[in-house]
Amino acid sequence: MPRAPQQVAGAHVLTGVLCGVLAGALWGMVFIVPELLPGFTPVELAVGRYLAYGAISFGLMLPGLRRLLRRLAPPDYLALLRQALSGNLVYYMLLALGVKLAGVAPTSLIIGLIPVAVTLLGRRDQGAVPLRRLAAPLAIVGIAIACINVDAFQHAKAGGAPLSSTVLGLACAVGALACWTWYAVDNARYLKRNPQFSGGQWSSLYGLASGLVALPIGAASLLFSHAGVLEAAAPARDWFLFWAYNGLLALGASVIGNQLWNIASRRLPVTLTGQLILFETVSAMLYGFVWRAQAPRLLELAAIALLVLGVTWSVRLHAAPGPSAVAA
Repeated sequence: MPRAPQQVAGAHVLTGVLCGVLAGALWGMVFIVPELLPGFTPVELAVGRYLAYGAISFGLMLPGLRRLLRRLAPPDYLALLRQALSGNLVYYMLLALGVKLAGVAPTSLIIGLIPVAVTLLGRRDQGAVPLRRLAAPLAIVGIAIACINVDAFQHAKAGGAPLSSTVLGLACAVGALACWTWYAVDNARYLKRNPQFSGGQWSSLYGLASGLVALPIGAASLLFSHAGVLEAAAPARDWFLFWAYNGLLALGASVIGNQLWNIASRRLPVTLTGQLILFETVSAMLYGFVWRAQAPRLLELAAIALLVLGVTWSVRLHAAPGPSAVAA
């Protein structure tokens, strides 16, 4: 007996939500690798990760590369370039610089607004639930973000950085927020407008584009470091571990995580995918607790509980039958 349309729509949404949650769990690994490789600069970590991502993507798409490239039109090349820069390289570098200049707590406060920013930017997309219906879950998410950052501020040590550095760091964090928000909405809309590319194909093309863009950035970084323009990195550095960790990060967080995210982006409205980004924050926090062998504090536990509550509520609103339900 065929399933009712409402059941099909519910299963469609549930699959998209599961893919989004798994993508967030894989993306959370990004916050652990810098602690595993403290001797390398943020630019080196970004270039290493995306060079590995590009190499893996090239290998995966090699059998059908010529056929796939023949399907690309000039707008596709421009989309890949802007998404590789906004969603990967520029975002990560601005984030790393913001942490260095302003500290983890202020930067995370700004970056934690990504779900709200994505929801607001995608509020007019097809299938989006009206903001008035999302007001309560968004308020819960806002309280959760406040809990995370109040706890961070309470336990942060004063670094004594000059005001100008802090202001520049906050500006970099705002830039990172703008980059990833714009990428998330642009990627979701582009996939919906171009069904000729599967999620896996676009993820591979996106990875290859990121690797190609990382090449000149890595070359420039190497040139400037030798010229003494950039700050010298720590002398004791294990390049085998560098490539091993970045290779694993590229495969898990970039290749698999991005493909899962593309599936979610096709099945869900932008307002809901914006909420699912929060699972990256939750995963990163949990990985951090395990890595530091430290139990979460009360505010951290409250933040995790509120995040789960807010996202679950949003999922139920999107899965409910009615004019805003997602079509199969």
